[in-house]
Amino acid sequence: MNTTTAASKPSENLNIVIVGHVDHGKSTLLGRLYADTGSLPDGKLEKVQAICRQQGKEFEYAFLFDAFLEEQEQGITIDTARTFFIWKGRQYIIIDAPGHKEFLKNMISGAARAEAALLLIDALEGVKEQSKKHGYLLSLLGVRQFAVVVNKMDLVGYRQDVFDGIEKEYREFLGQFKAVPERIIPVSAKMGDNIANRSDKMSWYTGPTVLDTLSLFKKEAARSEQPLRLPVQDVYKFDARRIITGRITAGTLKVGDQLVFSPSNKRANIRSIEAFNIDPPLAESHAGQSVGITLDEQIFVERGEVATHPEALPLVSTAFRANLFWLGKRPLERGRKYQLRVATKEVDCEVSAIHRIIDTMDLAQQQGSATVNKNQVAELTLRTKAPVAFDLSASFEATGRFVLVDEYDIAGGGIVTELVHDDQELLREEARRRDFAWVKGEVGVEDRAQQYGHRPAIVLFTGGRHTGKSFLAKRLETRLVADGRHAYLLDGENLRRGLDADLTEEERGQTDEMARRYGEVARLLIDTGLIVVSTTNPFGLAYKEAAQAIRTLVHPAPVIAVHMTKTNEEPPPNTDIIFSGPTDFDEATRQIMEELKKRGVLAQAIGAKPTFQYSI
Repeated sequence: MNTTTAASKPSENLNIVIVGHVDHGKSTLLGRLYADTGSLPDGKLEKVQAICRQQGKEFEYAFLFDAFLEEQEQGITIDTARTFFIWKGRQYIIIDAPGHKEFLKNMISGAARAEAALLLIDALEGVKEQSKKHGYLLSLLGVRQFAVVVNKMDLVGYRQDVFDGIEKEYREFLGQFKAVPERIIPVSAKMGDNIANRSDKMSWYTGPTVLDTLSLFKKEAARSEQPLRLPVQDVYKFDARRIITGRITAGTLKVGDQLVFSPSNKRANIRSIEAFNIDPPLAESHAGQSVGITLDEQIFVERGEVATHPEALPLVSTAFRANLFWLGKRPLERGRKYQLRVATKEVDCEVSAIHRIIDTMDLAQQQGSATVNKNQVAELTLRTKAPVAFDLSASFEATGRFVLVDEYDIAGGGIVTELVHDDQELLREEARRRDFAWVKGEVGVEDRAQQYGHRPAIVLFTGGRHTGKSFLAKRLETRLVADGRHAYLLDGENLRRGLDADLTEEERGQTDEMARRYGEVARLLIDTGLIVVSTTNPFGLAYKEAAQAIRTLVHPAPVIAVHMTKTNEEPPPNTDIIFSGPTDFDEATRQIMEELKKRGVLAQAIGAKPTFQYSI
């Protein structure tokens, strides 16, 4: 046994989890690791050996692990669910929790975060159902860096053919969910083979020992060295300044940096970093710090956006795949509305698909269910009401984890595992490229808003034929202009005869290209500061698809969607106002004006030489 003395002060920490059935030698492996790295208190090994002799039972390294836990329980500085040992200048923190339920809950909620894992298999038993479940468990939690330890090789006579059979079968199983172990190691924890020292009983194995394997695991980059992630917490107005606040969850920002805010694609440079009672002002800030920043341009940014540098943008979509731990009083239901919170963003969402459910007690799987019960884990797809900026949890913790709120209770937590491409992806990417290359004049959007007394927006009327959309659109334009607002009625027929004159009849019948052109014209008018009033008349029955495309192309300008119908049809997603049947057009116009005020589009004039104040 090698008893290398542990270094007094490790240079870094690595969080690892050891997963395996209790009968597969998990405690024995841990006990051996503590003994072989010299991590036990002086005399502890001899004391446990003496106790075993007194009780007339064979000494086991599992007893050392139990004794080590007791020792740490007496020093209240460490959680009993976490133990550690030091090897070659690195401290390994073992994350453990009683039962699958607690472990899954802690890992998915972020209470514990494993950077790497050892997965234990009993050589005598081979690859049983339990080993497959544990392999799937690591995949479920997004642990990409792991090694497989085939223990109890002494019980199979250290035979290479037995090990090769286990390795082949297990690699094939793991490949089903694209999990690739760093390496697979044959060991005997009880006898010390291939733990700290290479075994002469398995000369056919030429790979690293368990401890060497641990040292080969890569440490995650320090959060301050990662790309920037600054979720916007709030925006405060002081004098003429707008201070954007939030906590930097990853990376570093400096005065002069260009920031991109996602999902809106708005850009500006940092003019200053504000901090309370700090003089002189900060020149830069790092991950973990809460900051306020001012920008060189007064762009309108809202809570929930994520500020990044242009070269490392987050993902943006209205859908993603996730692993969710459910704690709600009532079951999670497909199609039911919930509130999603990711970083500082809050948005309505629904579960569009439940792919698989895992019972946390026995890791049994079931498919085809429409509900998820309390203490179950589900692989599912979430669809949000509006585009959300996020990351995969394997890349960024804060922007890759989320909670679901059922009414007013936090009912579940999860990790984002995959972007789901939605039908607006191509248009969203086009809009992002266009906005990045947009040539700006000297007059900013807030300058225009202060001059006009309103922010730019689009009021979009949807619905079938003969519902009064055009009449109400004209009435609204007239009212806005009479009130001194800068409004313009964008009629699709004018575009068909002008901008779209080059299209063939077949091309004019394709909603995608027509809506793209329509949305780009609306975006230009919005950039001039106008309130654009429009209808989806040119798109006929395809108005739902057209409305969504227009919304994507003019984002982040607010779209006030007004649906007019004579039936009980389902309105397009994100509709704000619905008018059914014969309408009092004066009252309808008043309601739309109130919605514009509520959304912070229309401002109130103050003073003889008017300055303007917005509701938000």
